[in-house]
Amino acid sequence: MREIVSTFLSNNGFAVAVASDGRDGLAQLRLDPDIRLIVSDINMPNMDGLTMAQKIRTEMGERDVRIVMLTTEDNSAIRARGREVGVTGWIVKPFRGEAVLGPFRRFCGMA
Repeated sequence: MREIVSTFLSNNGFAVAVASDGRDGLAQLRLDPDIRLIVSDINMPNMDGLTMAQKIRTEMGERDVRIVMLTTEDNSAIRARGREVGVTGWIVKPFRGEAVLGPFRRFCGMA
């Protein structure tokens, strides 16, 4: 899924960095101040997506970055937890790239 999403976004004009898990994603975000949009799954090894989102908001609260979960998880309790930790958007798999291009471009100032 990571390859599908990254290839789709790259082919549509986005500069894409790929992380292996939440820990790697957080490290990349700390190093690159230009990252404005994160697309993450909840279920990842080492650090899950919700923990990563919480760390982003607590450690880099002033930073303008959107966090979108792309996941199979779709129950109200998990979505509520996502909102609590600062998740901006929620996409339930399967990924339909064309449907997110407009919102993603607006998030990144490309529209």
